[in-house]
Amino acid sequence: MASLINRILLIFHFGYGVLRSIGKRSSSVFLSIALIAAAPLSAQDQTVRIAALGDSLTQGYGLLVHEGFTAQLQDWLDAHAVAATIVNAGVSGDTTSGGLSRVDWTLTDDIDAMIVALGGNDVLRGSPPELARSNLDAILAAGAAKGIPMMIIGIAVPSNYGQDYQTQFSEIYPDLAKKYDALYVENFLGALTDLGAMSETIKTHVQPDGVHPNARGVSVIVDAIGPTVADLAARATP
Repeated sequence: MASLINRILLIFHFGYGVLRSIGKRSSSVFLSIALIAAAPLSAQDQTVRIAALGDSLTQGYGLLVHEGFTAQLQDWLDAHAVAATIVNAGVSGDTTSGGLSRVDWTLTDDIDAMIVALGGNDVLRGSPPELARSNLDAILAAGAAKGIPMMIIGIAVPSNYGQDYQTQFSEIYPDLAKKYDALYVENFLGALTDLGAMSETIKTHVQPDGVHPNARGVSVIVDAIGPTVADLAARATP
């Protein structure tokens, strides 16, 4: 709001001499011009900025910039008239420990909300569930300290390390979502698993590495997650 007022005052400052030369009858016209000139800034002030803190799935590994998750999510929000800007805070290969180490400088004063999508690399490394829980808890606590709404996205945990590991890790996400009143999406890749036979989905929606979605796969994911992000934006105050 302060920047909007400053802009209007600046316009009036430079227009004062003009008003005196063209007469009082034009004052109302000048006021209209000033307000119109200031309108784009007002609209910009109403746009919420959402940091997407994640790993390669968030960062857009193996894809062109416009094909990645945050870029396609931005397109989805724009198409649905959601006044939000997504900030790509994804780092390929990152773990929950890495996310925790950079959450403070990710949450700058201009960030109004946060998406947390971490944990896949912890599972790949066999990291203890209690460590991931502690890290994610601290990440969400940092967001809560900033007073911003949050959203956490879980992962599908394989049974490679046993049923106990799978259960303990899977429970982290809904537990923390409840603790911090965060919006919750069960599985980042869930929309792909819902398409049908995974053997066919991997051929059509996943990159040759068999892990990361291709541009088509990201589009499916964004269509599924987009409405929850729109809800997150509605919770935020710019």
